[in-house]
Amino acid sequence: MQKLSYKVCLAPMAGVTDHAFRDICKDFGAELVYTEMLSAKAIHFEDKKTAALGELFPDEPAAVQIFGSEPEIMAEAAEKIATASYKHCRSAKRPLSIDINMGCPAPKVANNGEGSALLKNPLLAESIVREVKKSVSSAACDIPVTVKMRIGWDEAGICGVEFAKRMEDAGADAVTVHGRTREGRFSAPINFDEIAKIKNALSVPVIGNGEIFSGTDAVRMLERTGCDAVMVGRGAMGNPWIFSEIRAALYGEEYTPPTNRERIETALRQLDTAVLEKGEKLGVLQSRGQLSWYLKGIRGGAGARGALNTATTREEMRAILLGII
Repeated sequence: MQKLSYKVCLAPMAGVTDHAFRDICKDFGAELVYTEMLSAKAIHFEDKKTAALGELFPDEPAAVQIFGSEPEIMAEAAEKIATASYKHCRSAKRPLSIDINMGCPAPKVANNGEGSALLKNPLLAESIVREVKKSVSSAACDIPVTVKMRIGWDEAGICGVEFAKRMEDAGADAVTVHGRTREGRFSAPINFDEIAKIKNALSVPVIGNGEIFSGTDAVRMLERTGCDAVMVGRGAMGNPWIFSEIRAALYGEEYTPPTNRERIETALRQLDTAVLEKGEKLGVLQSRGQLSWYLKGIRGGAGARGALNTATTREEMRAILLGII
């Protein structure tokens, strides 16, 4: 059985996992980080904004996630990403893996037959994995192709084991399982038993995902499912230290939570990177929500969040954040 080179990774999240945030998570212990999910069709039509979302940096252990429902378009996008040859690509770095999104519950994705909607169309999902795998292999790229899925569309249609087996048979090198149905979105209880069944049914590695907000949660996921690794999503938002906490829990190390000053200094680092890479206008705009996450539980945080939402310059944001410590 193939083994993973990582135990803890950062999930792909739209509007969240840009390089500024990925870089911080890496420094706090994330062993693999994912880009925001990229539209295969947008890559096909040479969309400049999408190319920017997929830009990889030399010092990051990064994977790229794509979504779509047309096997040929998905295969084309995967090959371009694997070879860093798509238009507007500003980096020659190749991803460590290419992930296919089959779990996004957002209506604008699922209603187009993409993301979690593929759980209802396993034949199409199989075709996508085969074509993507074939295109990456033909490009002489030794890059794994993985799938991120949920356990089913709804509770009446849980299909995790069968669907995951199909993805493995189609060529997936690993499978990440979010332990909820599409109907359960992000609020239903995690179905650890179903993840464990999928793990036991596959010979490729399985990564457990869902409701990981602490080191204890990560250990629970591994112990209850037998998964090879854990993937952290919302639990890392404003809390990149969760990766240090998880590693401490896994390896019996001491973990010290960040002080309020450390939290603000990390938020400022994320802001500075975003502005450097995107320019001040876009960097500030996209940082508003992300920096607000760091303020949870800090005295004066509510007022600061409101001020951040109207800030228009980097210096204004810096003053707001420094003003509460």
